[in-house]
Amino acid sequence: MQKFLYITDQDEYSDNSFIGPLFEKYLTKHFNIDIIYFSKFKTSFEKKDNNKIIIPVSEKLSVLEVLNNNGIDLKEYTYVAVRNDTKILKEVLKRRGAYGFKVAFRLSFPKRIAKLQRDEANNKKSYFDIISNKIQLHQETSLINDCDIFLPTTRKMRDNYLKDVKTRTFVIPSAIDPEVLHENIQHEGEEKRFFYAGTLDKLREFETVLDAFSLLASGSFKIMISTKDPEYAQNLLEKYPNLKANIEIYNATTKDELLDLIAKADIGLSILPDIPLFNTSTPVKIMDYYSSAVPCIMSKNDNNLSIFDDNKTAWLCDFDKDSIKTKLEEIIRLSKEEVALVGVEGQHRLLDIRNYERIADDLAHQLNIL
Repeated sequence: MQKFLYITDQDEYSDNSFIGPLFEKYLTKHFNIDIIYFSKFKTSFEKKDNNKIIIPVSEKLSVLEVLNNNGIDLKEYTYVAVRNDTKILKEVLKRRGAYGFKVAFRLSFPKRIAKLQRDEANNKKSYFDIISNKIQLHQETSLINDCDIFLPTTRKMRDNYLKDVKTRTFVIPSAIDPEVLHENIQHEGEEKRFFYAGTLDKLREFETVLDAFSLLASGSFKIMISTKDPEYAQNLLEKYPNLKANIEIYNATTKDELLDLIAKADIGLSILPDIPLFNTSTPVKIMDYYSSAVPCIMSKNDNNLSIFDDNKTAWLCDFDKDSIKTKLEEIIRLSKEEVALVGVEGQHRLLDIRNYERIADDLAHQLNIL
């Protein structure tokens, strides 16, 4: 079986909900896979669980030399994939000729663009940032075009941010693991429980969602929020004293804790501003919701419309407080059984078109024909 090396940009203890099912599970049916994570705390090379390699983050730009120095023969690898980090990609491409492997670049999310837009939302973006971004974009495009295959999360992500990339492209979207589905635990209360998981910042404009909730005549709802920014959340919620009794804040620190919370909710909240950064892909959190058959209210954009049917597999609406309010009122009027059915239908839809087992089979085929 051919060998595949996946160099991530993540810490060994980070949430690997994408990497785990695809690269550690289903793709191993096609290749012998080693996965590299980086550590801020460890000072030496470590191999664990047969296929996981931990390298000090200080040595990430010499990752191939570290492997060589620890007895790993790079000529055994047919494929080497790099996730997000173009500095590592540059070093890998330099050594491709010496070892004969094919190179893939995985772009999970345009982090630099996200930072630029966050800075703009906070009035921190400068002319220097714009020029720097153009230079980096040109460099990244050149590096990706030197790869054998490009693996973005969506084709729109490539078309919007890397339109000059010409190398072979295979889209790897976020998906659900068909073997790891969770029961949707129905809570005893009559209220509808809405759940938001993830970052809260000015770019995501969660105030618009709260404005919509503030306009509801019915108080028969709870808003459960799990975020790594609880201080930001508390400061934000101080502006909505009328919602204080309806909001619960959590800080799930592990994947299992998050899934336990999601399973006790009725509806996931994934409504984001109408900007290219959010419209080019489906958030991983939506997959977490539907893994527990929890349906979502989400943005009405081309990406989501290509996957979900409004009022059947999800609820879709424009990002303004009146549209969100109207959709929330429709949802609150539904019975618990009607809400649950949307979750089940949405989960079935994703199992048909967005499951990691099928994606792994298709990716293996694409790699084998390079």
